[in-house]
Amino acid sequence: MMTKSLKFTTTAALFGALLFADSRAVAGSANTTFTVTATVANNCTISAANLAFGAYDPIVANATTNLDNTGSVTITCTKGATTTIGLSAGSNGANATGTTRAMSTGGGSPSYLSYELFSDSGRTTVWGNSGGALFTPAAAPSKAARAFTVYGRIPSGQDVPASIAYSDTITATVNF
Repeated sequence: MMTKSLKFTTTAALFGALLFADSRAVAGSANTTFTVTATVANNCTISAANLAFGAYDPIVANATTNLDNTGSVTITCTKGATTTIGLSAGSNGANATGTTRAMSTGGGSPSYLSYELFSDSGRTTVWGNSGGALFTPAAAPSKAARAFTVYGRIPSGQDVPASIAYSDTITATVNF
């Protein structure tokens, strides 16, 4: 008889534990929802590589032949950003002859060497800082950096003095 009583007690204890566990599981629940938001800022950065023409020889090599070289402007923008890129007239633009830009020897009595910057390899579209002279690349396909060539030209036949160096400073601007 002890066996029946022990089985009954064990079965009753297990049944009671299951009832207790089940009653806690179905005691109730509630839920809600919430929204997660963010905005992506339209942003760009810009950098530029120097354009070094090298030696200009107004007597032989560049007496009738322009001196051409290239530099670059690199922009990194938010995917889908539409931009324009402008290049200033430089710090000596008022002293250019036949172009919008000039390099200077600096100092008290500077000499000037005229040059131009273009957005196309044929060097027909002057790259400026406003209106139609702005360069307008396609919308950014991704956030990857994109480099654009700056085509430079020093016109031939300029009558300029020899100098250690002529230079100018251009400001490149990305508008987005």
